[in-house]
Amino acid sequence: MISPHSARKATRVQEAPPPPTGPPAWDGPPPPAHQPVQRSTMERVKELPAKVSIRWRLTLTYGTLVFGAGAMLLISVYAIVGTAISTAWPTIDLGLGPYENEQLQKSWRKFQELAIANARDGLLGSAPLALVGVGILALIIGYFVADRALKPVAQMTATAKKLSESTLAHQRIALEGPSDELKELADTFDAMLARLNVAFDTQRRFVANASHELRTPLTINRTVLEIALSDPEASEDLKALGRTLLEVNARNEKLIEGLLLLARSERELAVRKPLDVQEVAQTAVEQLTPFAEEHGVTVTTELVSAPTVGDPVLLERSVSNLLENAVKYNVPENGKVWIRTGMADGALVVQVANTGQHVPAYEVNSLFEPFRRLHADRVESAKGSGLGLSIVRAVVQAHGGNVTAVPREGGGLVVTIRLPRR
Repeated sequence: MISPHSARKATRVQEAPPPPTGPPAWDGPPPPAHQPVQRSTMERVKELPAKVSIRWRLTLTYGTLVFGAGAMLLISVYAIVGTAISTAWPTIDLGLGPYENEQLQKSWRKFQELAIANARDGLLGSAPLALVGVGILALIIGYFVADRALKPVAQMTATAKKLSESTLAHQRIALEGPSDELKELADTFDAMLARLNVAFDTQRRFVANASHELRTPLTINRTVLEIALSDPEASEDLKALGRTLLEVNARNEKLIEGLLLLARSERELAVRKPLDVQEVAQTAVEQLTPFAEEHGVTVTTELVSAPTVGDPVLLERSVSNLLENAVKYNVPENGKVWIRTGMADGALVVQVANTGQHVPAYEVNSLFEPFRRLHADRVESAKGSGLGLSIVRAVVQAHGGNVTAVPREGGGLVVTIRLPRR
């Protein structure tokens, strides 16, 4: 007799639609709706400085200052011309009568005013062209001056782009020149790089030592327990205890391996080689197929070639973690897992979807944190260490990509990895 709960669960599994087939219709979070924002002209003007590079801002500043200085000079010359002509204008006295002399002086002042007007008109006719020419020349010279002033900053940027964990030990800016603000900034940056190099060296030594010191006692424990279990004279109680301790020891080994892999994934990639994610995913599927069959889960593949550059071991481990989680947290019977690879929107995409229990949307992001599980699975800690998705995120970010997860309609998750195309 089938209980109502089992009937509802079976109905949910049968009605749960699989992800759509055929690229590039990838599942994932819907793109944000584009809503045009009406902005005033003043707001657009205020946003311009944020869109202009500092080189052009300095150039425009230099050009504006020179143009303003030229305009002030033109206004001053315009006023000086009238004063200079008035001061240098000669006076005449022909010894004529009062009436004739008055008329002569009026005519002479008209000539003076006409001379001042002609001089100012001539100045206004040629000076603006000269002012425009000086402004253009100021922009050209200002650009080269700004470029020269920002050359140390460009050197810092080039050094920062070349930096990696392997070159951090010997790569420095080493800026030469006077002890100004830029020299002080470069020296501060070099000191920070030295401290980072010490921190990375310390981390590398810690991971190497931890790898040896943590694995060795667990390996010894496993060997001792296996020898004890192989003893034919051992009692059933002792064998049951030994098997329990072996399971605990295996879980501790897996936890330590996950922690070390997480520490390695969060560092810079030591291996970068051309690879095809289709082959990486196929290898992961072949390794997880027996595990899926043991749990009664069907794995459906849709693998399309997607070449990239990266660490094939880490990428294979991240895909394996996704598949392992998809199998572990599936429905008890007739569970399904879908994995697809390909190119979508110019990016390399790997997607794993599975049936399973309903995942609240507010819980999804927390699943990528170390040792985080769903509320329903925290009691069943034997299912895993809680590092699977954390390792996936660290590996993907080390490759310059991102990973997202959304609840799947009908239960389960849809996890999508997007990597840049190399």
